[in-house]
Amino acid sequence: MAGSTSLSGKKIRIYIVEDHPIFRKGLAQLLSSEAGMEICGEAEGHLAGLDGIREKKPDFVIVDISLKNSSGIELIKDLKRSVPQLPVLALSMHDENIYAERVLRAGAKGYLMKQEAPETIVMAIRQILGGKIFVSESVASRMLSIFAEGRGTLKSTPVDLLSDREIEVFRLIGEGGGTRQIAEKLHVSVKTVENHKAHIKEKLNITGAIELIQQATLWVQNDEK
Repeated sequence: MAGSTSLSGKKIRIYIVEDHPIFRKGLAQLLSSEAGMEICGEAEGHLAGLDGIREKKPDFVIVDISLKNSSGIELIKDLKRSVPQLPVLALSMHDENIYAERVLRAGAKGYLMKQEAPETIVMAIRQILGGKIFVSESVASRMLSIFAEGRGTLKSTPVDLLSDREIEVFRLIGEGGGTRQIAEKLHVSVKTVENHKAHIKEKLNITGAIELIQQATLWVQNDEK
């Protein structure tokens, strides 16, 4: 049936991984009010989300890419490895031009900015359940243009050269995090963070720690506008 959200007459069971309680509850309320949808579980972080998804076995997962003490992209990668057929929609407050391709490569079936209208989230879920990829028209247009040109990637700025983990470290630096704070947040060693910083500086042609902080801070500020 056109516009149907159910599987064989059953409600679609959705699991939400989002670290902002107000947004998570609002999203759960929105989706619970939709015919053919129900929320089977919620979590605010990577490990709790992974455990909950394995236990509840949902039909669909929504993941914020900025989670408490982790990255939603890493969770999406874990889900791709453990339950590869599970459809995932990534939500974010961050620039889709930076993250859309990353979450799709990680295994998500769609990317949506949080400021989109509530009905767009429902539309995205239905489109993904129908076997399609969901991204904004602008991202879809960029992808088609780039593939037509034979480049095969959306990389257009130096920051796009960073790996998923490096861009996460770069963001945390721009948000004022020190090496030890970043290590604790990401559950990695200080040495690992230092290595990431070295790679970031090399890829962005940055010569010192102060310039790294300045560039990261500016990048975060521009992303938040």
